[in-house]
Amino acid sequence: MAAEFDPSLRRLPVYLLLDCSGSMAGEPIEAVRMGVRALLSDLKSDPQALENVWLNIITFSSDAKEAVPLTEVGSFQEPNISAGGSTSLGKALTLLGKSVDRDVRKSTASQKGDYKPMVFIMTDGAPTDSWESAADALKKKKLANIIGCAAGPGADDKVLKRITETVVRLQDTSPGTLGAFMAWVSSSISTTSASVSAKGDAAVDLPALPQDQGIQIVP
Repeated sequence: MAAEFDPSLRRLPVYLLLDCSGSMAGEPIEAVRMGVRALLSDLKSDPQALENVWLNIITFSSDAKEAVPLTEVGSFQEPNISAGGSTSLGKALTLLGKSVDRDVRKSTASQKGDYKPMVFIMTDGAPTDSWESAADALKKKKLANIIGCAAGPGADDKVLKRITETVVRLQDTSPGTLGAFMAWVSSSISTTSASVSAKGDAAVDLPALPQDQGIQIVP
């Protein structure tokens, strides 16, 4: 269950879907752990993010699970993330849809609900389960602003493009590249947090990609 919160506060829910399949074992998964740690440190030092960002981490390998349910950044504890198994992206997308439906407050006649969630999906390989119907349902419902990340040569841009138009590609899954990506995710959350607080229901505010680290937008 999500933690208690002030019903008058408009939250910016953020969901990280992290591929923890066997191909991420070793340096890549350690880089993801370090990236999550740095992201939490950055957000906890950002007064605006502390006020409105709530974070959820979903990991997927042979199955998908909520490593941490939607939790305010200030109370968020780093989960234990390990790699092994296959790439059940379909299960992760289905779980994401259920989590958003359950946790994100909708607007009513008397009160505005949460801001539109941000979702970051990172995978380094092709799905090993049935994912198409879950991807189509997610895109059709427009539940969130979704950013896909195809990490390394084994990831399929076309899979992520079926979920969202906003897809970035990492040239590899080295610690430097993954670390730069996670830093960009942190910056994206912070800038969007400030933007929605100032302007209301604005679109996501994504900073420039660190192209010198081999990270580029997929056209």
